[in-house]
Amino acid sequence: MTQAEFTCRVEVKPLPEQTAPDEGRWAYSYSVTIENTGRVPAQLVARHWTIVDSTGAHQEVRGLGAVGHQPYLQPGQAFQYSSWASIATPQGTMKGRYLCVSEQAEVFWAEVPEFVLSDSGQLH
Repeated sequence: MTQAEFTCRVEVKPLPEQTAPDEGRWAYSYSVTIENTGRVPAQLVARHWTIVDSTGAHQEVRGLGAVGHQPYLQPGQAFQYSSWASIATPQGTMKGRYLCVSEQAEVFWAEVPEFVLSDSGQLH
């Protein structure tokens, strides 16, 4: 039975017009703080995001725990990962999870709860 556990917090902001990656899309920056609240060290080895715009169109994003980095967290340590997402409508949702591996090779998921992507009123 695993003794690894993580909590996740998210902050989201619309990106300014000049930094929008795609014309005619809404862009958002987000920061996820992941804290190891368990009793054993664990590494965040992969991530999987699901992004849904208000039309129901899905995007799936997979990759390393953080771009170019696989953080290893001791109990009580936190890691912050920041990135951006773009969607074709002014509102949508995003959720995700991180694949984690403990020192004892236990595999589990750290869930990032669904959060809202909502525009500030400007088309990017």
